Amino acid sequence: MAMAGSAVGLGNIWRFPYMVGEHGGAAFVIVYIACCLLVSLPIFFSESIIGKTTRTDTFGALEFLAPKAKNVGYVAILASFIILSFYSVVGGWSFNYLIRSLGGSFNGLGMEQAREVFAGVGSSPVESVSCMLVFLGLTAMIVVAGVDKGIGRFSKISIPVLFVMVVLIAWVSLRLPGAGKGVEYLVKPDFSKLDAPAIAAALGQSFFSLSLGVGSILTYSSYMKEEDNVLQAGAWTALFDTLFAIIAGFAIMPAVFAAGIEPAAGPSLVFETLPVIFSRMGVVLPIIFFLAILIAALSSSISMLEVVVAWLVDQKGMRRSYAVLAVFAAAAALGSACAVVPRVFSSCDFFSSNVLMMIGALAFALIVGWKMPREEVLRHVRFEFVYSLIRYVAPIMIVAIAVTNLL
Repeated sequence: MAMAGSAVGLGNIWRFPYMVGEHGGAAFVIVYIACCLLVSLPIFFSESIIGKTTRTDTFGALEFLAPKAKNVGYVAILASFIILSFYSVVGGWSFNYLIRSLGGSFNGLGMEQAREVFAGVGSSPVESVSCMLVFLGLTAMIVVAGVDKGIGRFSKISIPVLFVMVVLIAWVSLRLPGAGKGVEYLVKPDFSKLDAPAIAAALGQSFFSLSLGVGSILTYSSYMKEEDNVLQAGAWTALFDTLFAIIAGFAIMPAVFAAGIEPAAGPSLVFETLPVIFSRMGVVLPIIFFLAILIAALSSSISMLEVVVAWLVDQKGMRRSYAVLAVFAAAAALGSACAVVPRVFSSCDFFSSNVLMMIGALAFALIVGWKMPREEVLRHVRFEFVYSLIRYVAPIMIVAIAVTNLL
């Protein structure tokens, strides 16, 4: 559940629907699923194998398995920290919108008013930073309680609840007049809309969604028991994550088409468009929707925080409570800059997603595919074709996607 929580987050509810909208619908979904199976899942297995084998933090794991590449551990830790910082800004928006929906602020809201609300939230330093700090504080409270009592307990409760919420929203959305066009958009592919940037975006989305290259899966896997099955855990996590993303698509796109709104609305789709749509369906649905977004955001943010905390505890000998406090303070500083200066936010997003995550993922795949003994890897993944995906396909695709995104 913790691994599923790390994977299932804003990447599914916030990012996936607008990426589908920007890149042509069903064709993008098909490429996304293929990327998950052929590239992202093998990298997921790589991180899991490294974590379970070494049973330590990201830096310690790489130092043990590949001393010459140990500094890549710092890259993954830095990626987790940066993502946690700007991710907390979006998490703060979800908290802000949940409070607004509880107060009935979205009742009878028009599109222009919705745009004004979102612009106001983003342009108000006090409001944006305050909500970011609340979200980051909630994340810290969960992580400071420990792996079992904090992260594990939260994941066991929140992930099933989140799944039920999104299914409920999808059920309501699919019943709207005109929702059929949104369903067709998601299931009827038009491959003429696919180009190299769209394919790169699909692979990048699968990376972002499964939390790859930042050490979160590695860190969680270090807590696995010897009898736990890496292949099974990875397959179930990827299946749940992909299924959740698709259900989120069916929760949002039919409502978007039913309202006659442009699907390629971009990152503001969830915070500008959907409040207007769901406010027409009563006061309860907006509350459920933004509570679902908040839970999804927290399930991923705790994994990012845990990566840095585990490093401080394992390598620097800090007590967990002090480590959480130190990371909270540093992330609050960078997160405040992201909340106030849009260019800082976008730079952190681009640098972590297109550079740091790619370096980390490539290192994990190369270490497992070329450094670890073949027999040891096959003991975990069992199938030769999975080993081949880790050894050959994943590294080539990572390099290709990195070059495409940076050009």
